[in-house]
Amino acid sequence: MKMSIGQTGRRLLGLAVAGVALATSGAAFAELGQPAPWEYKLQGAASPVMEEITKFHDWLLVIITVITLFVLGLLVTIVIKFNAKANPVPSRTTHNTLIEVAWTLIPVMILVGIAIPSFKLLFQELDIPKADLTIKATGKQWYWSYAYPDNGKFEFDSLLAQDKQPRLLGVDNEVVVPINKIVRVQVTGADVIHSFAVPAFGIKIDAIPGRLNETWFQATKLGMFYGQCSELCGKDHAFMPIAVRVVSDQEFADWVETAKKKFASNPANTYASVGAAAQ
Repeated sequence: MKMSIGQTGRRLLGLAVAGVALATSGAAFAELGQPAPWEYKLQGAASPVMEEITKFHDWLLVIITVITLFVLGLLVTIVIKFNAKANPVPSRTTHNTLIEVAWTLIPVMILVGIAIPSFKLLFQELDIPKADLTIKATGKQWYWSYAYPDNGKFEFDSLLAQDKQPRLLGVDNEVVVPINKIVRVQVTGADVIHSFAVPAFGIKIDAIPGRLNETWFQATKLGMFYGQCSELCGKDHAFMPIAVRVVSDQEFADWVETAKKKFASNPANTYASVGAAAQ
C-alpha cells in the first residue's frame, strides 16, 4: 500500500504531538526536592532560576524533536520516492539555489533562537542580586562544612546519615534557609575539587581549593531539597550529599538561635545535630 507525502507528513506530525505529550506527562513522576522512580525529566523547580532552566530545557526538547522528525521524514520520503524501482532513470539535477539558501539560513535562525534565551539564562545565573543571607560551603573529603557569617558566624559539618531517608541523601546536619529570601552561596574546597549542586534550585558550581566561587538561589517552596557533590573527588565521592531545609522566617530565626548556642558552647563539636530544631 503506497502512502502519499501528505499522509506521511500527517503521521509524522501525529508522532511529534504524541512525543511532546509523553514528555510533558513526565512531570507526574516528579518528586519535589529529590529523585523519583522512573523520572526522566528535570526535578521540580523550587527557585526562579530553575523555573527558567526548565522552560529552556522544554524549548530545546521541542526544537530537537521537530528537527529529528523532519530529517526522518526526509529520509523516508527519499527511500520511498527516489529508489531505483520508482526512478529507473535517475535525475541529473545537481544544484537547487532555494534549497541551498534554506539549509544555510534555517540552521542559523535555529541557533539564534537557542542563543537568545541561553544568554538570558546565563546572565540570570551569574548576576547575583543583593543577598538576604550568605552561606559558605566548603567541600572536604568527604563531607560538607557550612558557615553562616551573617548570623552569628557559626559553622558545622554535614555528613551522610545512614539511618535517614532518602538513602544516600539524608545528612546529620541540614542547611536551613528561609523561604523567598536571596541566599548567596560561597563555595570552596579544602583538599580536592568538589562540586556543589542542588538540582531543584538550579545551582551547580565547583568547589576549588584556594578559590572562592559564588552562586545564589531563592527557594520558593517549603520542604527538603537534596543535592550531591557532582565532581569525581575520590573514593567516597558518592557519599557526600547536600540537604537544604526551607522554612518560614520565624522557624529560621529560632533555628539560628539554637545553632548559635550549640556551637558557641562547644565550637569544636561541629557534628552536633542542629537540623532537628527546624523540624
